[in-house]
Amino acid sequence: MVVFATVRMIYCESKVDDYELSTFFDGISYKEGRKISDLFINEQIRDKEVRVIGADGEQLGIMSAAEALKLADEAELDLVKIAPTAKPPVCKIVDYGKYKYDQMRKEQESKKKQHVVEIKEIRLSPNIDSNDLNTKINAAKKFLTKGDRVKVTLRFRGREMAHMASSKHILDDFAEALDEIATVEKAPKVEGRSMTMFLTGKK
Repeated sequence: MVVFATVRMIYCESKVDDYELSTFFDGISYKEGRKISDLFINEQIRDKEVRVIGADGEQLGIMSAAEALKLADEAELDLVKIAPTAKPPVCKIVDYGKYKYDQMRKEQESKKKQHVVEIKEIRLSPNIDSNDLNTKINAAKKFLTKGDRVKVTLRFRGREMAHMASSKHILDDFAEALDEIATVEKAPKVEGRSMTMFLTGKK
C-alpha cells in the first residue's frame, strides 16, 4: 500500500444513488466543512458499513470498512471517507499522488486563463480639447475591452474649482462616448479637487 503523508488537494466526483457527491480538497473538504486532517483515512475508518467508490468512479457497493480497506490495499491505493455524514458513510479508493499532481496542473492552467481586474485611471482637465478627449476615450476603450475597470478623474486647479458643476458634462460626454461597451458603475462624484467616475465593461 502506498501512503502519501501530505495532501494538498483532491477532487472526487461520483454519483451515489439519488445525490451527486462532489468534494474538493485543498486542505478543506468544502462538502463537509472539514479539514483534510480531520478526515478518516485507511485504518482510521472503523464504520460497520461503508459505501465504496472505486478509483475509476465505479460504485462497488456497501461493505464493511475492513473489506473496503482490503480492496484499497490490493489496488495499492488509499481509502478515504469523503462523506462522513452519509448513511452509510461514503469512502473512495484514491491515489493521493496522482490526484495531487493532476489538480495542481489544473490549478496552474486555470490561473493562466484568469484575468485580474485592475482599475485604470484616465485623467482629464476642464479645458481639455476634443482631440485629447478622443485620445483618452480610446485609451479607456482598450482598458475596458481587456476587462479592467476605468476610473475617470476630472482634476480642477485654482479658479477652476468655482466651475466644477458646469464641467460635469465632460464626464457625462466621456461615458456617453463609451456607452456601447461600458456602463457607469459609479456616477460622477466630487472628491476634494477632483470629480471622479467609474466605468465597467458591459457583459
